[in-house]
Amino acid sequence: SGGVRPFGVSLLVAGFDDEGPHLYQVDPSGSYWAWRAAALGRNYLNARTFLEKNYTEEMDLEDAIHTALEALKEGFDGAMDAHNIEVGVVDETMVFRVLDPAVLREYVENL
Repeated sequence: SGGVRPFGVSLLVAGFDDEGPHLYQVDPSGSYWAWRAAALGRNYLNARTFLEKNYTEEMDLEDAIHTALEALKEGFDGAMDAHNIEVGVVDETMVFRVLDPAVLREYVENL
């Protein structure tokens, strides 16, 4: 008889190079898609719809972080605060960094 299929994960992979920012979704099958903004996981359709309506390429980093948090809030169960979420940023410095919880707290309080 047939075996059990193992669990798979989808990933969002972000980067920045000489051409600018890039965001890819990679599925367990190995398929990948380029996106300008994307969402994965539980309630991703609500978040993706929110991003389609609110994301623009002209956004600065502050607005992009705010918009991403608003999209996350669309499908978040319970209270969203700086202790149960993380935000990672990669920009023209080409260095990935995670926002400090104190900085993230300010963003969340302004939602």
